Amino acid sequence: MPLYAGMPWNELDALDGLLSVPMWWGSARARVRHGKLPDSEVPIYCLEFNRYFDRPYLYGPPAEGYPDNLERFTFLSRGSLELCKALGFYPDVIHCNDWQTALVPVYVNTVEWMQPLHAAATIYSIHNLAYQGVFDGGGIFITGLGREHYNPNELEHFGAMNLTKGALHHSTLLSTVSPTYAREIQTGPYGSGLDGVLSARSGDLVGILNGIDVDEWNPATDKHLPKKFDAKKMSGKAACKAALQKEAGFAIRPDVPLFGVVGRLTSQKGFDVLAHALDRILSWDVQLVLLGTGDPDAERFFAWADAHRGDRFRAWLKFDNGRAHRIEAGSDFFLMPSRFEPCGLNQMYSLRYGTLPIVRATGGLVDTVQNYDEATAGGTGFMFTDLNPDSLANTIGWAVSTWFDRPKHIEAMKKRAMAQDFSWERAAGAYRDLYLRAYEKRRGHAFAG
Repeated sequence: MPLYAGMPWNELDALDGLLSVPMWWGSARARVRHGKLPDSEVPIYCLEFNRYFDRPYLYGPPAEGYPDNLERFTFLSRGSLELCKALGFYPDVIHCNDWQTALVPVYVNTVEWMQPLHAAATIYSIHNLAYQGVFDGGGIFITGLGREHYNPNELEHFGAMNLTKGALHHSTLLSTVSPTYAREIQTGPYGSGLDGVLSARSGDLVGILNGIDVDEWNPATDKHLPKKFDAKKMSGKAACKAALQKEAGFAIRPDVPLFGVVGRLTSQKGFDVLAHALDRILSWDVQLVLLGTGDPDAERFFAWADAHRGDRFRAWLKFDNGRAHRIEAGSDFFLMPSRFEPCGLNQMYSLRYGTLPIVRATGGLVDTVQNYDEATAGGTGFMFTDLNPDSLANTIGWAVSTWFDRPKHIEAMKKRAMAQDFSWERAAGAYRDLYLRAYEKRRGHAFAG
């Protein structure tokens, strides 16, 4: 990975010598630093090239990218392969994630042709298809690839250069972060212009649901909470709710449903719909806390609502990890009205903390939340399909009526929610199977190691 600003440089060992990375302007000579992932023996190598990565932001200021991002991530993609060769490490599978590494599968099939790295299977994972790495087609020289690769089957897409499209063409197998999102991105409404390409490779596309860090997000051990709890002893959750109400400046009332929201204030997350439904929601006997940053207009609106409805609505417009944990633990319900959601993590955090999600039926939200059944008290949350203020408000109203009229159902759902398994142990087995399948497809025989 890149050695970004803010990383613990001094905790990483600098390897001897410099790595030479071919670039369009010549050879970039980068230092390589080595360390291990926290609490593990997994090695990690960082490319130190300050011209590209010693900057205030990873990809650029909010809502815009650095103008040389194509050059920066060409360096990362090409440099990762050059580092493999320098270390004498020839992997069986190279797993690439999102557009920043989309050129790696292309390089494996082109500049590494008939070289040792050409034997590696490549897997390209889509975490959010809305971000594809689209650049002016005239910049293909920056990648070091010949103009012949700028064609509708590889990198050309609607008159521009699309790095994700190149990866979709060249990768051995494809994956994304939930089974439902894998199906959705093969359709026009969710495919962001690449649905046809993905449909053509549907047999090579797998959806594997993300996991969460069950040690970091564990109400029984969470250091950010005023009182810890688990499914067998829920009194700590009531204490967390009271503490969150106090932190928000609300009346401390165990009888009122408390709703939490944590996320990026973007249209993808449906915050514009929440804004239009807010008056109706706050007309009921409820409390709502929001934590997030993002679109300036959204921030201004929620700040205004905070100033005018502070008795039952609080907006914290600066991210705070500890507060995010306290919202997950102290809320009764958690809102995620997403337009699309490749996987989503907050609904899984919420379930683990006995906080019932209210979600739109899309992507990974469908794969992780079971809709409430009034007849049986089944389910782990509340789900709606149409994304508009009425649907959102009606579903919140459904949750509120359940809270007041069927409290035993709410308690049963909380315990069921906390019993769900969203650990990486579950996902790891699926990725292992994917790697073995990719190896066999690339080599023509099963892995024997």
